[in-house]
Amino acid sequence: MTEKERPPNIGEPTVSVIMPAYNAAHYLEKSLPPLVAMRDRGEILEVIVVDDCSPDPTNVETAKRLGASVIVMEQNGGPGAARNHAAKIAKGDVLWLVDADVVAHDDSVKVLKASFDDEKVAAVFGSYDANPPARNFASQYKNLVHRYYHQRGRQESDSFWSGCGAIRRAVYLELGGFDGARYGRPSIEDIEFGYRMRAAGWRIRLAPTMLATHLKRWTLTEVVRTDIFQRAIPWSELIVSGRGMSDDLNVSTGERVKSVFAAFWILSLLCAALPHAWPYAFAGAAFMTLVVIVANRKLIRFFHENCGIGFTLSGVAFHQLYYVYAAVTFVLVAIAFRLRRRAPHGGESGEERSAAA
Repeated sequence: MTEKERPPNIGEPTVSVIMPAYNAAHYLEKSLPPLVAMRDRGEILEVIVVDDCSPDPTNVETAKRLGASVIVMEQNGGPGAARNHAAKIAKGDVLWLVDADVVAHDDSVKVLKASFDDEKVAAVFGSYDANPPARNFASQYKNLVHRYYHQRGRQESDSFWSGCGAIRRAVYLELGGFDGARYGRPSIEDIEFGYRMRAAGWRIRLAPTMLATHLKRWTLTEVVRTDIFQRAIPWSELIVSGRGMSDDLNVSTGERVKSVFAAFWILSLLCAALPHAWPYAFAGAAFMTLVVIVANRKLIRFFHENCGIGFTLSGVAFHQLYYVYAAVTFVLVAIAFRLRRRAPHGGESGEERSAAA
């Protein structure tokens, strides 16, 4: 990418909000009014809701009633395809991508615009706040873990988050937007796009003060299913195909080491629980518990400050389980990738052959 190709940075950028929505009328009632108010104050240029062929007609009706411009997709293609469609007709210099179940804070647009003061910065993303409306364990856990990593990640990031993130429109179109063909449902399409932005020489900025409230109510079953099938599997496939693993957020070197500790801790507890357990098994379990506490001391403090001791004990214990099932998923994906490469008739794709070379 040459300096000539970089977008100009003259004055304050104009902003178009793009919000994919599928059966999200109940979320739009809360997520749209703050954005429409920003538009009415002149802080953003337009608010575009992309209805992804929702069976529920109130999705479109609600968006129009609340004052957003509405685009209806011809067929359901997932949030990536919906964003790509809207990006082609958006008028702003910057595309602010906001999920339908996310309520942006009033000052987020100011943080967003300030983040593009450097013309080499192609994208910026923020963080959830600490106050999700759903107060059950799964929702609190999912929200706080996301916030924990985004509040402590490197400002110069290798990744991107489309829940509340913005991209220069010129860069978005230059790189072809999200890979809607590969990711036809909510997944890691934003992470993959982030890798492409970085590979093209652009910078991505994490702005921890660009805050938003997450409205979704999670169940533990949804947490595990989403973590494995919509995050761990596609992310592992991206890594083993040659895109590399960044040393940031929840895939940093420190997090990988903690996943090893978590596996040994759970194994030590299982050994200690066996009938007629080896006497030293109890000492091993106690030792590994201490190791896990020390390794996760910052997360423990963060959980405790936000939700108290009861949640902290449950949250940290569940997070060790998360480490294990995420790591096991990665190992299984890596093994499957190697087996495909060694298949007699070459089961690898062109992308995988290029990565191997």
